[in-house]
Amino acid sequence: MTIIKVKGHEIKLPTIRDSFQRRSQQYKNDIIKTLKKLDLTEDDCEIELIRMASRRVPAKVLFYFDGHRMFYSYQNPQLNFTQNMYIAAKVIEIEVDLFVNKQKSNDDFVRTFSEDDNIEKQRAQARELLGVEAGSLDLNDINKKYKVLAKKYHPDMPGGSLQKFKEINNAHKTLKRELE
Repeated sequence: MTIIKVKGHEIKLPTIRDSFQRRSQQYKNDIIKTLKKLDLTEDDCEIELIRMASRRVPAKVLFYFDGHRMFYSYQNPQLNFTQNMYIAAKVIEIEVDLFVNKQKSNDDFVRTFSEDDNIEKQRAQARELLGVEAGSLDLNDINKKYKVLAKKYHPDMPGGSLQKFKEINNAHKTLKRELE
């Protein structure tokens, strides 16, 4: 079993070789069951299942809590949709349990999942700006590219640009928030 670290949590990834559709539906049901701990219903969330769950595409979960739009998307390019859905279900389960057991404040919980409507576009633009592969989840690589660009465009450096430096910092924060 492979262990994947997401948002500071270690998650054991089961090997899935068949029944991708059925398992994806099961993980969707698990997410809905977890969100019921927050007194949410199936109508309070949107979880799209895809036809070819064996394809390598992200799992996306949108739900509304306490007046906030909450969104979580997970994509590991080496994993298929069903595996990505499993990771999303586990992250949501862990975070909801931390909140319900009062180990995480309401504000911290909301911050964990509160996202702009166009967050996926922002993440793609951030990866492009930092010069990392589209869909890259390697935080070490992202940090390296960020440091090189931050040094190059720092306002105190010759040829530096405050505007470009701010853009690079925002791009790094966007990706860091997604991956930590």
